[in-house]
Amino acid sequence: MTIHTKIIIADDHPLFRQALSLMLTSSFTDSSLLEAQTIAELEQALIDTPDIDLILLDLDIPGAEGFNTLNSIRLKYPHIAVVVISGFEESETINKAIEFGAAGFIPKSTPVNDMVAALNSIINGELWVPAYALKQGAQQDKESKISTLTNQQRKILFMLADGLLNKQIAYDLNLSESTIKSHVSTIFLKLGVKNRTQAVILLNHHKHEHDFFTHNTP
Repeated sequence: MTIHTKIIIADDHPLFRQALSLMLTSSFTDSSLLEAQTIAELEQALIDTPDIDLILLDLDIPGAEGFNTLNSIRLKYPHIAVVVISGFEESETINKAIEFGAAGFIPKSTPVNDMVAALNSIINGELWVPAYALKQGAQQDKESKISTLTNQQRKILFMLADGLLNKQIAYDLNLSESTIKSHVSTIFLKLGVKNRTQAVILLNHHKHEHDFFTHNTP
C-alpha cells in the first residue's frame, strides 16, 4: 500500500529501531521517517516537524514517564496518532494504553506481516490491539467501560447518538476525520461493541443512571 505519511520512531534500542525503519521503508514507500532515542529528542522532532502523522512510541525510552508521557503527547498533539510499541505485552498494559489515547498497541514480538497489517489499519483510522487483549476487554462489565471514556470520547459518543457523521464531528470539534475515526474505534473497544448502533443503545441504557453523562460534558 502506498501512503503519504510522516512517522517518528521513538525507541532507544538501535537494532529494533533499524529493523522497524527497514520494515516501514519497504512497506510504506512514500513515508518519511524520523528517529528519536529519548523523550527530549521526540519533543524536538515534533517542534521541528509539526506535520507528523504518526508516532511509534516505546513507553520505556529515557525521559519517559510511562502513561503520563502518552497522555501528555495526546493532549498537546491531539491530531497525531500515537502507537505504543512495547516489550510489555500484558493485557492490562495494553488496555491502559488505549485508555490514555493510544491509537493502537503493537507488542514487539508481533510478526512483521502482522505489524504491517496493524499499521495499515491504524493509518486508515482504525484501532489495533492484539486479539488476546481485545477478548479480555470484551469480558469486562460494560458499565465500568463507560466510565473509562475520556471527556472527548464522551462528547463524540453523544454526537454519534445525535446521528452526526465522522466528517461532521471532525468539523465541529476542529479535528481531522482520521482522528475522529480513531476515537470512534477506541470508543467501540472500550464499550465492547462493534458498531454505532450498539454504542448508542448502550449509551441510552446508561445515560440516565450516571450523572456524568450529559450533553454539557466538558
